Amino acid sequence: MKKVLIATTALVCSAGIAAADVKISGYGRTGIDYQEDREIAGEEANSTQIISRLRMNIDASKTTDSNVDFGGRIRMQWDQNNSSRGEAAVLNAGQLWVRSQGLTVTVGNVGSAYDDAELLADSEVGIYDRSFGNASGAFFAYETSPYSEDGTLGGTYRLGISAEYDFGPFATKFSYIDPDQSGTDSSEETFGFEEEYALSVFYEADRFSISAAGVMNGAGIEDNDQFGIGGAYKLRDTVQVGLNYIDNGDDRFIDVNDIDGDGDFFEILEESAGDTIVLYGSFEVAPLTTIEAYVANNDSDGKETDTAFGLGGNYDLGGARLSGAIERGYDEKIRADAGVRFDF
Repeated sequence: MKKVLIATTALVCSAGIAAADVKISGYGRTGIDYQEDREIAGEEANSTQIISRLRMNIDASKTTDSNVDFGGRIRMQWDQNNSSRGEAAVLNAGQLWVRSQGLTVTVGNVGSAYDDAELLADSEVGIYDRSFGNASGAFFAYETSPYSEDGTLGGTYRLGISAEYDFGPFATKFSYIDPDQSGTDSSEETFGFEEEYALSVFYEADRFSISAAGVMNGAGIEDNDQFGIGGAYKLRDTVQVGLNYIDNGDDRFIDVNDIDGDGDFFEILEESAGDTIVLYGSFEVAPLTTIEAYVANNDSDGKETDTAFGLGGNYDLGGARLSGAIERGYDEKIRADAGVRFDF
């Protein structure tokens, strides 16, 4: 009888596994990273270091008899030299989703509609996919690490909901993120933290594409509103150019380190993150070889220069790529990288 029970149990378990779709995807990358006058936690550090990452997305999904898809994702990631993921790979906060007829609704650790907006990060270059032309204001994003224990940044009781819909050449996404749905975090009243709302739209037709996105109360900071718009055009299959404009809003933060030296560790400091305009492009100079470049302008105060630029290159290995880049930032300092990345 015991053998029959064991066999029956094994059959039921194997049937459950067969009915579900569980997969692991992600990427690995490693490369040399150079940053002029690098500092770590305020201390002088080696300018040239090897920085690696291994990311694994664990996805599980199930299609019901009514043809509705349910699923979830949790991520494991290790980042060399990272303060929270450098010692060992960590699991992040999870998400659950349901999809039907082009509409996807996600609950949990959702990606912000503003952070996920198409085109607004397309000026990135190099093995680490960086750009000084990216949005630089404060806003929520999909968290690769566990939620912060600091409630002011969105901790244990953080709630995210997003809705994404694709129809033909159009796509749109809305997200809502509450830093503390429990209502027990005193910082919400003390510092005026609010729910974040974001919306993005995207349209693509033939060789032209356009994207627009906006966020209210970015990162839960009251009145920290931002928006961006971008367009890209393929001159031919091997050449693309794009232009983005981003209003980074106000970068408000709590002066916990008494930056202004007035002895008040709980005041909110505010300074504009400025507006950013970035022109970028890519050109396939030879089979499997692409050159990328951008020039960005940001008008916020306190910088050495308003102009930053970058130049990068990629060589397609078929399932992997060799990449490298050199950039000069708004502090007039150089950063450069070179390495390899493979996706699985």
